[in-house]
Formats: sequence, structure tokens, C-alpha cells
Amino acid sequence: MATGRDKLHRSSSNRIIAGVCGGIAQWLGWSPTTVRVLYVIVSILSVAFPGILVYLILWIAMPQD
Repeated sequence: MATGRDKLHRSSSNRIIAGVCGGIAQWLGWSPTTVRVLYVIVSILSVAFPGILVYLILWIAMPQD
């Protein structure tokens, strides 16, 4: 299953803050806008998903493209 999206990394081209959602979108093969909207919706609607904290951890943990 080598589809070119084997490595998860922050995007350098589809970034607004750190490229985390852009990198996830590239990895999934989705639109960056879709991933950003879904991330915000899940962060707002879920008490168990602290969106800002998870984003900061991903910013540190994901390598740059």
C-alpha cells in the first residue's frame, strides 16, 4: 500500500499556523480545508478532545516537510 502518503509530516505549502492540518490532509489525501473544519468541529463538540493541546503536541512531534 505505497501511495506516497506513508509518512505523516507537517506541510510547508498548506499551512496556516504550523502546517499540522495541512500535513494530515496530505497524508489522508483530503482537502486541507476539510481537515481544518473537522478538527475545529471535533475540538468544540468534544470535551475529551482538547484541540489546542493536541495541536501543540502534533506541532512538536510531527517532522517538517
